[in-house]
Amino acid sequence: MPTTSLYLDLVIDDRAGAMSALAAAIGAAEIASVLIRTSDGGSLEPNSARDLIAFAQAKDIAVLLTPETGNAAKLGADGVHLPWAENIVVEFKAARQTAKSGAIVAADAGRSRHDAMELGEAGADYIAFGIPPHVDDREKAAERQIGLIKWWAELFELPCVAFDVPDERAAHELAVAGADFIAVSIRASDSEKDIADRLRSFSESIRVPEPAK
Repeated sequence: MPTTSLYLDLVIDDRAGAMSALAAAIGAAEIASVLIRTSDGGSLEPNSARDLIAFAQAKDIAVLLTPETGNAAKLGADGVHLPWAENIVVEFKAARQTAKSGAIVAADAGRSRHDAMELGEAGADYIAFGIPPHVDDREKAAERQIGLIKWWAELFELPCVAFDVPDERAAHELAVAGADFIAVSIRASDSEKDIADRLRSFSESIRVPEPAK
């Protein structure tokens, strides 16, 4: 069974605490990639964004931004992640066309298998399966997400990321289903201890033992 890695989803709601939150997360567990976004949908101050990006990249961690957070190319990020939207395929194709050569461009397909396949065909570097915020029945949505991850992992080689993962139990189930990456979400306003504890618990939960031969 392929190894599942952690993908840090850093939600910045306290600009002053962003660097300490990022440092606490990176110090607590091995992280493959970081997505930096803001809780209010606004942009980051450019110098602050560059500092966060440089800090993570110095640890050999790829950094992505959402479009509203800032211009990924100008700020030195490795690429862009497009959150789920009803016209996600159209948005992705536009982003792919304007991205610099070698940049990571990826998107969240939500709960649509059709969109996921179209995004893959259009050149996405990974496909994310999250639970859109407007969904009321989160339990049913979580079951659907596991099914999507399992379907994708069995049929496609393109990596998939599970977003909107509430706890370590869900993280474990998604890792067993075949997710290449599990997104663990933290907020910049969280305490460093809470951030470190969350990262460690998720890191432990995604270690899936090889099946007995």
